[in-house]
Amino acid sequence: MLSKRSGPHGVSGGVVPGRVHRMHPMFHRSLLSIAMVVSSVLLWGTNPRAFAQKQTSNAQSKSEAGIVARGKYIVEGVAMCGQCHTPRDSNGGSDRSRWLQGAPLPWSPDKPESDWATNAPRIGSTPLPASDDDMVKLLTTGIWKNGSRLRPPMPQFRMSRGDAEAVVAYLKSFNSQP
Repeated sequence: MLSKRSGPHGVSGGVVPGRVHRMHPMFHRSLLSIAMVVSSVLLWGTNPRAFAQKQTSNAQSKSEAGIVARGKYIVEGVAMCGQCHTPRDSNGGSDRSRWLQGAPLPWSPDKPESDWATNAPRIGSTPLPASDDDMVKLLTTGIWKNGSRLRPPMPQFRMSRGDAEAVVAYLKSFNSQP
């Protein structure tokens, strides 16, 4: 076995037979750091640009999921779209197996109104009844793609653009599923 022998000023003087050689702690840390970098490269690929793209893609996926969740909250908890746009089951509740697939309106006005809609159209799943821009315009201005307002009982929403885009993202996120 060999070890280093230091001189009076901490300078190596040579190898002494029979002693174990110990690495300097800084050398050990440097070696460990290099090993971590090499294993990181092996784990994530040799292309740092690809790693950055993966991180960006994951961040975008999380961001899109957040937008869809926000849209779901608005559709289901605030605007209550399912009240009109979802068929009823035999107990009078919303039929979640046909969520937002259009339905006859479950009520009518006290006084007959010629402009009252009798059916709510399908708004869930793709294709939507209008382009994304037209849907956002409807939800932010209350005006449909033909320039007219929707018939009652459809509320004339004045959502922010961000909320309207979140609603559209949610409506496009599923295909006839609850």
